[in-house]
Amino acid sequence: MNTDSPAEGEQRPATTAITAGRSANGTSLASPLWASSTWVSQSLVDARKRATGRRSAEFYSRYANPTVRAFEEAIAALEGADDALAYASGMGALTTTILALCGSGSHIVAQHQLYAGTLAFLQGPCRRFGIDVTFVDGREPGAFAAAVQPGRTMLILAETPSNPLLELVDLDELGAIRGPFKVVDSTFATPLGQQPLRHGIDLVMHSATKGIDGHNDATLGVIAGERDLLDEIWSYGVLHGATASPADALNALRGIRTLAVRVSHQSASALQLAKELSASPHVAAVHYPGLPTHPQYDLAQRQMRHNGTVLAFEASGGQAHAATVLDQLRLARVATSLGGPETLVCHPATTTHASLTPEEHIEAGIVPGLLRVSIGLEDPIDLIADFTRALSPQ
Repeated sequence: MNTDSPAEGEQRPATTAITAGRSANGTSLASPLWASSTWVSQSLVDARKRATGRRSAEFYSRYANPTVRAFEEAIAALEGADDALAYASGMGALTTTILALCGSGSHIVAQHQLYAGTLAFLQGPCRRFGIDVTFVDGREPGAFAAAVQPGRTMLILAETPSNPLLELVDLDELGAIRGPFKVVDSTFATPLGQQPLRHGIDLVMHSATKGIDGHNDATLGVIAGERDLLDEIWSYGVLHGATASPADALNALRGIRTLAVRVSHQSASALQLAKELSASPHVAAVHYPGLPTHPQYDLAQRQMRHNGTVLAFEASGGQAHAATVLDQLRLARVATSLGGPETLVCHPATTTHASLTPEEHIEAGIVPGLLRVSIGLEDPIDLIADFTRALSPQ
């Protein structure tokens, strides 16, 4: 696996997860919750300075908030970025970024292998706003670069690993493209799994609701990158209003403290379960970058620090078999999120990607028997037993 050895004097990611994002703490070890929506100004001059400054920390919480700011600083440190911006959800981060950088007549290149909510925004509101989108196969070498229209393409959007089939995009190849802004959704990897900015990517985004928070108790999105670019996005974001909750930012900060140990356990368990599922006669296919049988295994070893905490597999009996598996699971829970302490299983065709047409399901490789599994913190032996029993004929 890629270990991204730090430069001399630079902390390793697991240490940064403990030390970063403490600007609002004072001498407290616990991060404080700044629940205020507004702050008192000392004079008209002071009020104007706060109102016209960028991200004034004590003015109005739609502009900035000390608890949210601490979370942003932690993400920036983990991603090796100048700065970061938090939003009310992953989709809030995505839509704010796109609408801040693109307008009528702009062109976006995006991969087919995307979360269905992202696809719906690109195919719906973007089209209505006059933003054209070209979709490519993110796995195909040169596909992104070939679709760029010089002078018109404003943004390239990639998701790696992708939802739900864990397909990868070559970050070095993507980062080498000149002209458009390159944005990578790195939700499935978390900042502990990869650092797209090190590969020449301009912006990395996460649904921090997932692995970053890690406890299923916050709804949050975040982008990280170069400060001047983020300042421009912030200016639009203040108007867009997808403001992050300080309470959710506090929960996510707490989640960051244990991110390294959670990801280590979950990715190791995911690999164990993936190997067991691969040997099962009741499983038609397993999708997991840590398996040598994954078509992009070598790429995963080169650009990722761990194999990932999510896998997908195809029940051999199609959708009926998948439904039976969900009914028979006792330890794993049926739910559509990921990254939390509980192992969660969902049926993408009827949940996360339910908005796609049957033809789009086929194009995306989302077969009727596909199940996505987010590995939790349970003992992997117990998880393996749960899936083995649920898959077996009853």
